[in-house]
Amino acid sequence: MASKETRSRVAVVGSLNMDLVARAPRLPHPGETLAGRTFAQVAGGKGGNQAVAAARLGAQVSMLGCVGADANGAQLRAGLEAEGIDCAALETGREATGVALIVVDDASQNAIVIVAGSNGEVTPETIARHEAVLAAADVVICQLETPLATVHAALAAARRLGKTVILNPAPATGPLPAEWLPLIDYLIPNELEAATLTGLPVGSPEEAATAAAVLRAAGARNVLVTLGPRGVQAALEGAAPVLYDAPKVEAVDTTAAGDTFIGGFAAQLAEGVDVDAAIRFAQRAAALSVTRAGAQPSIPTRAELGG
Repeated sequence: MASKETRSRVAVVGSLNMDLVARAPRLPHPGETLAGRTFAQVAGGKGGNQAVAAARLGAQVSMLGCVGADANGAQLRAGLEAEGIDCAALETGREATGVALIVVDDASQNAIVIVAGSNGEVTPETIARHEAVLAAADVVICQLETPLATVHAALAAARRLGKTVILNPAPATGPLPAEWLPLIDYLIPNELEAATLTGLPVGSPEEAATAAAVLRAAGARNVLVTLGPRGVQAALEGAAPVLYDAPKVEAVDTTAAGDTFIGGFAAQLAEGVDVDAAIRFAQRAAALSVTRAGAQPSIPTRAELGG
């Protein structure tokens, strides 16, 4: 494992949003105005969340993305830099910084609307300009909150450079392009995303295992379907399907739990930790995150996990 002086490197290609979070007794119905209880404005975006998680959980992280020339963009950049994240590849675009409108209910479930803003300005040319960031990484993480052509360019560059490639297919709107799957070492959807990618029902661990097998057969080397409190259904290269039970906690807010899992998993892989231990570590980190409110504020540090 890497020492603190020679921490392994994770590059995150993805989105940064300012999250506008309202808490309410339940999620509103269409056309309904519902009284909320509290409001908070916190740093978010899947890319930013995963970068912060990887940094807090032990990796040296670089962020490749785009924010606006506005107060939200300045705040997001400053927040990443405060976590020790290299922002040399974080560009400033013409559009306003992305925002996410989030409602969290009393059952700790959420509904999210994203306005991409400057995240839409991350292009394949952006990837080419900052390829040195990918070349310096051990693990490269992508999601789907930047343009699909950009995600493909990042996946292809990371594969060509021989990096371990993680794709979190969120938000998923349909099957992934067939040519993407062989570029991916670890495809990590949640149950809804796995169902969208495969067209199969994913309402149980058994159905998740079936969907994961389909995605592996299509070319992804390894598939981890995150199932919230039911754990992680893993279809790993050369191994039988296995369900990793989730730690038991009392959830307060599930926002960024999946991002925490991915960041922690990537940080462990970058250190050379075996996949089984990396999954269990990431589960512990995600479980701790749901006991606290907010996206990035909820992400734990490695010290909190005892290592």
